[in-house]
Amino acid sequence: MTGQEKHIAVWNTCLQIIGNNIDPQKFDMWFRPIKPVSLEGATLTIEVPSDFFREYLEGAFLDLLKMTLKRAIGTDARLQYVLPIVRNHAMTLPASEVNTPVNRPVSIPTYQPSGAPTPFVYPGVQKLQVNPRLNPAYCFANLIEGECNKMGVTAGRSISMAPGKTPFNPLFIFGGPGLGKTHIAQAAGIEIKEKFPELVVLYVTGNEFKTQYMDAWKGNRLVDFMAYYMRMDVLIVDDIQDLMGQGSQNAFFNVFNHLHQSGKQLIFTSDRAPVDLENFEERLLSRFKWGLSVELTRPDYATRLNMLKARAFREGVSVSDDVLAFLASRVKTNFRELEGTFTSLVAYASLGHKDITVSLAESVTGKIVGETESEVSIDTIVKTVCEYFNITRDTLLSKTRKRQIVQARQIAMYECRNLIPNCSLSTIGSELGGKDHATVLHACSTVQDLMSTDRGFRQWVSDIEGMIVVPVEA
Repeated sequence: MTGQEKHIAVWNTCLQIIGNNIDPQKFDMWFRPIKPVSLEGATLTIEVPSDFFREYLEGAFLDLLKMTLKRAIGTDARLQYVLPIVRNHAMTLPASEVNTPVNRPVSIPTYQPSGAPTPFVYPGVQKLQVNPRLNPAYCFANLIEGECNKMGVTAGRSISMAPGKTPFNPLFIFGGPGLGKTHIAQAAGIEIKEKFPELVVLYVTGNEFKTQYMDAWKGNRLVDFMAYYMRMDVLIVDDIQDLMGQGSQNAFFNVFNHLHQSGKQLIFTSDRAPVDLENFEERLLSRFKWGLSVELTRPDYATRLNMLKARAFREGVSVSDDVLAFLASRVKTNFRELEGTFTSLVAYASLGHKDITVSLAESVTGKIVGETESEVSIDTIVKTVCEYFNITRDTLLSKTRKRQIVQARQIAMYECRNLIPNCSLSTIGSELGGKDHATVLHACSTVQDLMSTDRGFRQWVSDIEGMIVVPVEA
């Protein structure tokens, strides 16, 4: 065996050990994408898709990795990570010119003439031009990446490299309004069209799918309707929580099965997790959970500031750093509200022939986002968490490994990072029991993971956040 082959053999041994110790779905999701790079002495170097991917591996599988490397290499085994060289998606230079995606004509069996000249025309001719309905502005180059959306962006880019051939099928992106769900979903579609122009991509909303189904049912064109959707290579359904009604869900169930079994890519967005969707057939909900579910959270201060800088550059507007910093610290809810506030500020300054100042920004934001939220500190968060779980501060900060105490401490770390702008991981760890930044990072990843899979845990976090963020009375 050559030196070049040895690292591959060692990693294959590691994969065999890991595969025997974890759930197959987790194995496919977190270990299949890893590529062995080299083996020098007892140091194995592997390539992981992103830094977030590495952080999750260390947080969720550190003990398993240590055990595996020890068995495969020896007691002095070490693991080293490298990231792939990828195209730079610059945050400060958003894309100004992006080609509008266009699908090739698609052959669809003819059943019943239709002839409505819309993006959703049902097959009545042999060749049909399908409009992908992708907004070129929603590309990855115009998307600001932060901790709030990193996993979603990474998954979107991964499936754009091999649509339908990754464990992320379907990709289910969920979260509150204005957090970028539509942007990530459409960016993946745009990227797929750039790399694989022969594929047929379609973006629709859940409400549009339901309406089209009803029209087809009334017009006796259900066969055409099903044939149309079953010709898609990539189907993106936005706001899938709006797909109500037994008939439309049954049709979508059959479309889902056909596309998934044919190796086609499915991408869904929703304002809630699959487990929280109401009035959905259980068999459909189970399929939503087959791939990867990713939650988008509120953007942190650094991400909000980067978004504002990128927006100012795109609009060609000169705005001082003080004003951008004020807006980033003032508007915390979501990207949509932040962009709306920025647009309003520029409009007020332009129409009123005024300079864009912090004073003007304060006046404009007061009309849009209301009163400033009360100041949140680490002490406030610790006190709230202790009150919620009925434990003392000393117990929370102790070294006990009891599950409830550990989870309470992890939630406190997560809320500190989420609600306190510019608060470093080291500071949070120091205040919460003398932990290091890696422990805090692991705690935040664990909380996000549990929130996406455990409804009760997600309710705890929501309740605590509601107790912490209380608007100041005028």
